[in-house]
Amino acid sequence: MNEDYKIWLVRAKSSLALSKAKIDEEIFYEDLCFQAQQAVEKSLKAFLVFLDIDPEKTHNLVNLIKELAKRIDIPNEINEVVILNDYAIQTRYPGYYAPIEEDEYKKAIEKAEYCVKWIDGKIKQIIKEVEDEKNQSLLDNFNLSKK
Repeated sequence: MNEDYKIWLVRAKSSLALSKAKIDEEIFYEDLCFQAQQAVEKSLKAFLVFLDIDPEKTHNLVNLIKELAKRIDIPNEINEVVILNDYAIQTRYPGYYAPIEEDEYKKAIEKAEYCVKWIDGKIKQIIKEVEDEKNQSLLDNFNLSKK
């Protein structure tokens, strides 16, 4: 298991916290949604690194989820985070897009939060299962040696 996943996961949680930082009116929802997208991207990359997969250097959530889906079942709620892809590039700079309103922002945060929590929980579950398996194997070997 590659321990670098921890760095990616901490950074994902940092981006998620930043995405919730609407502290004054000068902060655009577009910028906060970019941070939500980054939280998802970094958490997906954390999971790939955890699984010893070198993540593609991309902001495309579809590609990252497809890669992850080769190794693990992905719930529909995770597949739905791909709607955050638009926030990776389009909304970061002034341009020809409709400004993001509060309702859309809240949905983006909800999806990002679900993804980060799901990945964090799934990683912890896998670690526990591996540890339980190791402990059972040690116990089995100990019991066999006593016979």
